Amino acid sequence: MQRAMPPASRRPPAPIQVRRAGLEDARPLASVLARAFEDDPVAVYLFTHSRTRERALRRFFGIQLAHGYLPAGEVWTTEDLAGAALWAPPSKARPTPRDLVQMLPVLPYLAGRRMLRAVSMIARMEALRPSEEHWYLATLGTEPQRQGQGVGSALLRRVLSRCDEEGMPAYLESSKERNVPFYRRHGFEVMSELHLPREGPTLWLMWREARPPSQ
Repeated sequence: MQRAMPPASRRPPAPIQVRRAGLEDARPLASVLARAFEDDPVAVYLFTHSRTRERALRRFFGIQLAHGYLPAGEVWTTEDLAGAALWAPPSKARPTPRDLVQMLPVLPYLAGRRMLRAVSMIARMEALRPSEEHWYLATLGTEPQRQGQGVGSALLRRVLSRCDEEGMPAYLESSKERNVPFYRRHGFEVMSELHLPREGPTLWLMWREARPPSQ
């Protein structure tokens, strides 16, 4: 005798499948991240023109993926490319002037004072980043229509479970206050706040200690 299947609306959602991203995913993931961050306070602070912001963000994330995190970091996505998590393992070198040169295609969108804002912000963020070895979450973004469906949590868990296995802490900067509780649910706590000048946004600097396997 077969067990009756529950109605589709009452079935538990299928687990979100997470995989490592490849270079072929750079362009579509850059577009996903651009849409995810179009209303982000830091994006608005740096790319003030709303008409060109998404285009600027596509270029920025395309470079970040192709030259920074796909070759030397770890990038995780879902089977349907609904989001991406860009991680720097402890072995990845910190940004150098050469890394900034690779951002030249973004410069037309950062003319004048916005360029100074970007350079100052990066310098201040790097100065406040802990010197202790850690996994660094550079970017986490989800397609706007898929937000609230567990995509971000699934992407986070893949590396956080490794952090726990290795006994390694993790670090991030959150540019939205409403995301702080989300990261807290995954074990991060606010270390300090970075207030950007000229009525700029606030960044919440968050640290996570490795959890024992039983937690």
